[in-house]
Amino acid sequence: MVQSKRKAPRSAPVSAMPQPGRALIRDVDYEALAQFRYQMRSFLAFSEAAARRQGLTPQQHQALLGIKGFVRPGPATVSDVARFLLIRHHSAVELMDRLAKLGLICRVTDPRDARRVHLKLTSKGEQKLRSLSRTNLEELRRAPSHSLSQLLKSFGKSAAP
Repeated sequence: MVQSKRKAPRSAPVSAMPQPGRALIRDVDYEALAQFRYQMRSFLAFSEAAARRQGLTPQQHQALLGIKGFVRPGPATVSDVARFLLIRHHSAVELMDRLAKLGLICRVTDPRDARRVHLKLTSKGEQKLRSLSRTNLEELRRAPSHSLSQLLKSFGKSAAP
């Protein structure tokens, strides 16, 4: 006859145990994080589909957005775009080549340093980005998530692009 061994009572999971200097993570916190990540993924899927409808890949759209809005002060460089998109420099160069071929960006030599090249949106690139940004901002404003709503409040009530 085999006797079943009694299991020792398990201690509380590490994440549920209060630690000095760390706040306890509650179920409501997990729910909020899960909801926020779901809303982010939903928005990204929406934004990627909108870019494709405009004839762009999601990465091309993000590059245009990075060139226009990520770099301050001054014009964007390929290195800036690589950093913004979390890609390698040579991948960003190839992406800029494709955007230039589509007539969405142009390269401008820095007048103070001829080794440095600045990236600029063309009027066609500006129009595509403006249209996509308007669509994305409208979607964000419709978002049911309290987390996204709070994030949007930090943007203020600026005029639509």
